[in-house]
Amino acid sequence: MFTGIVAGTGTVDRIRRQGADLRMRILAPSLELGRIRPGDSIAVSGVCLTATAVDGTGFDVDVSPETLEHTTLGELVHGSRVNLEPALTLEQPLGGHLVSGHVDGIGRVRSITEEGRYRRIGFALPARLLRYVCRKGSVTVDGVSLTVAGLGGEGFEVQLIPHTLERTILKDYHAGSQVNIEVDLIARYLERLLQFLPAGGEGVTLEGMRRAGFGMREEE
Repeated sequence: MFTGIVAGTGTVDRIRRQGADLRMRILAPSLELGRIRPGDSIAVSGVCLTATAVDGTGFDVDVSPETLEHTTLGELVHGSRVNLEPALTLEQPLGGHLVSGHVDGIGRVRSITEEGRYRRIGFALPARLLRYVCRKGSVTVDGVSLTVAGLGGEGFEVQLIPHTLERTILKDYHAGSQVNIEVDLIARYLERLLQFLPAGGEGVTLEGMRRAGFGMREEE
């Protein structure tokens, strides 16, 4: 689990294709690498990956065919910059929102507008995901927890503060840039539950929750 508060950026140092998947090495001078162990989770531009090797300058990760199909990681090349966030611990404040690191789909930058020290960015999003996005709600873009500033057409807008522009790769975006999008976790579960409300409106039932895949036992 993550918060969407990026700890820093890293740089892709090496990519090795292994059939349908790949192994990637990321240089991460901005992370406290001494606190990361092989097997720990790290969000790489919003994608939860497992560190397979860690040293004083960076870490290695394996990227599965499933992840390559549904995220932008397959487009990375040597020198690409990525947002990084180690997994949340119980001693950390939940400064952003609950982020799983399981990307829902790919969005696209459609507009960039400078507003003084701030920058407004508009994103196009598939209709199947746009229904989870609401004004003033939370959305994760390349691992960054952002507040939705506006909705319209086939997408949404965010307004980036100078700190976010300085600490993340979002300042590198241009029109057409593809980004990883994770919609609000609570919205997804709420929709799934509502699909199994009885027609009479009696509320959520155990049987309905079982059909939804929540694994409830009878005594619960």
